[in-house]
Amino acid sequence: MNARTQLRMLVLAVLERQPEHGYAIAQAIKTRSEGLLTAREGTLYPALHALESEGLISSREYEHAGRPRREYRLTERGQAALQGIRRDWQRSVQAVNSVLGGAES
Repeated sequence: MNARTQLRMLVLAVLERQPEHGYAIAQAIKTRSEGLLTAREGTLYPALHALESEGLISSREYEHAGRPRREYRLTERGQAALQGIRRDWQRSVQAVNSVLGGAES
């Protein structure tokens, strides 16, 4: 799985819990991965725009503390896509674990 696909998967998983703005999505990825994964602004926002154009997430703009903020949420289509991505991910993990499992006795 390439980094772009992985980021898309992580964004959908974060938004499954609740709607979030971009910075909070990046922080959730970092926190949940215990700092091993990051979502930099230069890759996160293009991914968000692509996911929105595909109908997997939606967004709305609102004002917070006098500043505009955009909040993203998972759509039904996005939820279905996330379920498929999870199945594919589990198959990939199982395949890698089979190879890494060690030498047979």
